Amino acid sequence: MSELQTSSSTSSSHQSPLIHLIDDDAAVRDSLALLIGTIGLRVQTWSDAQRFVAEFDRGGIGAIVLDVRMPGISGLTVLETLVAEGVDQPILMLTGHATVEMCRRAFKSGAAEFLEKPVDDEELLEALRQAVRRHVRSRERGRVDQAARARFAQLSEREREVLAHIVRGLSNKEIARALNLSPRTVESHRANIFTKLESDSLAQLIRHYADLVDADGTP
Repeated sequence: MSELQTSSSTSSSHQSPLIHLIDDDAAVRDSLALLIGTIGLRVQTWSDAQRFVAEFDRGGIGAIVLDVRMPGISGLTVLETLVAEGVDQPILMLTGHATVEMCRRAFKSGAAEFLEKPVDDEELLEALRQAVRRHVRSRERGRVDQAARARFAQLSEREREVLAHIVRGLSNKEIARALNLSPRTVESHRANIFTKLESDSLAQLIRHYADLVDADGTP
């Protein structure tokens, strides 16, 4: 399998998981790409780590398999660069010359896994399965959080004040006294809040919006 070739056609969904495999050894790239393809994951191979850093799709779903020792730029440097950029794809490090210090540096820098060559096939495949699942869940949480922030932004200043008291456990009467409002007005604001935030229960409201209330700093 040549550089940049994938294990499935380009007509595959943009959001189907893609594994980026970076190794300067063509034989290793080809064998690992074939192995990873056996569990239905698309693979994109790279022989040049610097080209990978410059060109790979940071918005895609999947994981990165990265060799530690490569000419020009080390895998650990690539790892640290990607993490510093905020790249969220899990990164699995491979090396044929592991040391304790290298392993510690990799995990400290944000590696999801550190495997020694020759890598055990099942160990690598299971690590990739877990990494992809984590990434899918992480992206889904991100979409939920983004939607929650957008809904939260629709609240008026008074509604945010009422919401802040709701998540702190105050009753309508207590909120009315705290904000110098009538209980009926608080009830109206409360109903608007639940509608705008698309929450069906108090537990759901607190789960999705308590952190946003704290970050907002509403008294």
